[in-house]
Amino acid sequence: MTLGLWSSPVPRLLTHKGICLSASVSQRANRPITRTYSSASPASPPSRPYQFHFGASWAAKPPEKSRIHVPFPPDSTVGRWRDKMLGKWKNATSGDAGEDFFFVTEMQNSSGVSFGVADGVGGWVDSGVDPSLFAQTLMYHAHRYSRHGWAGEPEIDPTQEYEERERVEGWELTPYKCLECAYHGVLRERLVNAGSSTACLISLNASSGVLRAANLGDSGFLIIRSSAVIYRQPPQTHFFNCPYQLTKFPPDMVPSSHFADRPNRAAQYETKLRDGDIIIAFTDGLSDNVFTPDVVAICSLVARSGGSEDVQAQMMANRIIEYARVCMRERKKMTPFSREALREGLYYRGGKVDDVTVVTAIVREAV
Repeated sequence: MTLGLWSSPVPRLLTHKGICLSASVSQRANRPITRTYSSASPASPPSRPYQFHFGASWAAKPPEKSRIHVPFPPDSTVGRWRDKMLGKWKNATSGDAGEDFFFVTEMQNSSGVSFGVADGVGGWVDSGVDPSLFAQTLMYHAHRYSRHGWAGEPEIDPTQEYEERERVEGWELTPYKCLECAYHGVLRERLVNAGSSTACLISLNASSGVLRAANLGDSGFLIIRSSAVIYRQPPQTHFFNCPYQLTKFPPDMVPSSHFADRPNRAAQYETKLRDGDIIIAFTDGLSDNVFTPDVVAICSLVARSGGSEDVQAQMMANRIIEYARVCMRERKKMTPFSREALREGLYYRGGKVDDVTVVTAIVREAV
């Protein structure tokens, strides 16, 4: 999917010098959206040298008896946004994303694209909490902040009068700042009582081709260039199978600093992209079951099959998810998870059944 100007029912943010001031979703859901534009503003966003073509795919693990599933109602703000986001993509499987979620959105004035993935921590089931609510709400808030942020410095026409330049909307929003604001949005949200999630947020600048990322936990991303991985985000874990995680504790629970990480622990990364680069953001349902060379091989095969970049990006995402599901069910094959378990002195063979979500992006640079 090549990103165009997406409409969305989400409320507009109030910001002051980068400080997040938005109220909860339930408080702001019915407030009207207002904007002011300079009369000298262009009618359409300017053309930019970089275009990004996206695909997204996901698969929930088979239902478990212990699973707590109390989703947001379809007529709630997050529920409507969730269903709309899932409905945008030609996913390989039907149904929800389990305890994972994701988002993809164009940024202010088509300055770039922001996207991310989150994996709700399943251990909250033992406390009667649906882990998917935290991940969905985190991605919802990341989406709504990103829509009004710039991928780089806000673009100001120097020929305009001072008053007109002052009316330029939005501010430069880095993935790190977006993660921080989205997390505080979850903390304020009364519909989410408790939960935890990993998160990987990425922005692509359509003017400069710069990728910026913030990652906390064992979700992550990789960049493929000319059939080789030039970067892969290392996972952040406290110990084996316990990732860094953003956490919201219920009012009656004493917070534990051991498993509650702050956004400032996120790893940040920045690089310049080139024409033909492929970016893949994923939850640990992929990284625990599929080795990186297999991901590269799948992308190479899809690229050779032809078709538009939109078709290729979606097919890459679908094929990766399909292969991850095969690896999960394999009981004798060595997987990244079983190999890591052996390093910890644990015997584990085969794949790890889990939710899996992938967002793919293909970079094209105008000649």
